[in-house]
Amino acid sequence: MACLTLSSGRALPCKKTVGGLKAVYFADFGTLGTVTKSGSEITAISAGDFYKFDINGTSSLETTINSSKENGSLFYTQTLNLSLLVLDKATQEQIKIIATSRPHVAVEDYNGTFFLIGLLNGTETTGGSIVTGASMGDAQSFTLTLEAMEVDPTYFVEATVIPALASATQILPNA
Repeated sequence: MACLTLSSGRALPCKKTVGGLKAVYFADFGTLGTVTKSGSEITAISAGDFYKFDINGTSSLETTINSSKENGSLFYTQTLNLSLLVLDKATQEQIKIIATSRPHVAVEDYNGTFFLIGLLNGTETTGGSIVTGASMGDAQSFTLTLEAMEVDPTYFVEATVIPALASATQILPNA
């Protein structure tokens, strides 16, 4: 007996996408109100203040499928590796809040696609560092690793949802 039945195959797509993340948005855990989903996409979020952190170059999002035939279980680990360039006191204070809480995190990639991690359980900061660099050309940065363990893979989010909930308040490091 099949658990689910496949409904489609997949063609080889044209070369029209790029990798990399453009921005991440943090919202306090449990503040999203009603979340409307259609399959693997979130089409509406009724509440929540998302705070935007601009990023470039070295951040990534990966979703790992965790399956156990022995236990009959399946879940997804959503991992965000985040690098925030330039050290400053105000960002360090926000990182302390992120590290001690379980925020929901939205991610925007360079294709204009949004994803949400930690929808049901929030995310946990599992590691990170504050790096000054050793020589003049090295990066000065905050790094964070955030993980969410969820029953569903990372959700796609309709492109207008997160920007509509985003606060205009941003830190300008070393301003």
